Amino acid sequence: MNDDTDLHSTLLTLDSHIDIPWPGDDDPFESSPNRRVDLVKMRQGGLWAGCFAAYTGQGRLDRAAHAAATARAFDMLDRIAGIGAITAEGGIGTRACTTADAIEQAHRDRQIAIVPAIENAYAFGEDLSVVAAFRARGACYVTLTHNGHNAIADSAIPRRDLGDDETRHGGLSAFGREAVAEMNRCGMLVDVSHLSRQSMLQAAEHSSTPVVATHSCVRALCDHRRNLDDSQLDVLRETGGLIQITAMPSFLRLRGTIAEVGVSELVDHIDYVVRRIGVAHVGISSDFDGGGALRDWSNAGESANVTAELVRRGYGRSEIEAFWSGNFLRLMRRAEAEARPVQSAAPNEPGL
Repeated sequence: MNDDTDLHSTLLTLDSHIDIPWPGDDDPFESSPNRRVDLVKMRQGGLWAGCFAAYTGQGRLDRAAHAAATARAFDMLDRIAGIGAITAEGGIGTRACTTADAIEQAHRDRQIAIVPAIENAYAFGEDLSVVAAFRARGACYVTLTHNGHNAIADSAIPRRDLGDDETRHGGLSAFGREAVAEMNRCGMLVDVSHLSRQSMLQAAEHSSTPVVATHSCVRALCDHRRNLDDSQLDVLRETGGLIQITAMPSFLRLRGTIAEVGVSELVDHIDYVVRRIGVAHVGISSDFDGGGALRDWSNAGESANVTAELVRRGYGRSEIEAFWSGNFLRLMRRAEAEARPVQSAAPNEPGL
């Protein structure tokens, strides 16, 4: 092994956003040449933890469509959590992890941490009672929108086919502010990827814990609507938040393709964030099996290439640890520490 490989093999590496194939009857984690992430590739690439997203695409804003989205999210969370109790090919052990401590313990035990998440709070419908139920199923964060406005917030990318105007709520809706507060109460991170600029800024303002963009890039380097501009990055610094730079070619280079864009450009975006707001506010994600992949990080098995490029840029172990998992785990702990139970209202006193 060379020094870069030796370093990578000792790191707790966490990818904050991975999609799973859905629907489908086959096991989405079995080794497959058609997938960028499976358990064999994770072990080969030294990728020890992944946040796997229960994704619901945006649809109509009515009761039946909301109910279907909620049911889909529950089904996907069950599928994801079930992977945490299997031993895959080659004796690869996995563990379902819902807290930062559990992720770190899984790494000490040399098991892959499977961390559930939800992409698109469309799955909330208009019923906040499901938030606690999703957290009980293990979801550590919820991405507030996907492409298209929902009942929670405006998206960075409106869906004209669903009748979206440029904005629906002017940022977060009143219900969206309540949803953010309920996520805070339940100890879930608020994911601001996919949000419009105004929605993101309002989420950062209203959340009692720092927000995270689990799969976004830097707008100053690539002028894509999904990326965060300098003022948004500054708000992350001011509030203790985090951007996880993602391996989506078109977010790293406008109209970039997998064949053209590599980890050097991903690290260009990390470098920019470090210079602008500091090491503590940036991390790494792939968006594998959701469109993400680079020329030299095309699947989980090539994850060591990211570490090698960080070393080449002069980053030390403590910084690389922060990028790969330390910053994200710190935010998870903040959310967990501020979670609180539902407070029962005191009964009225006689005569009042």
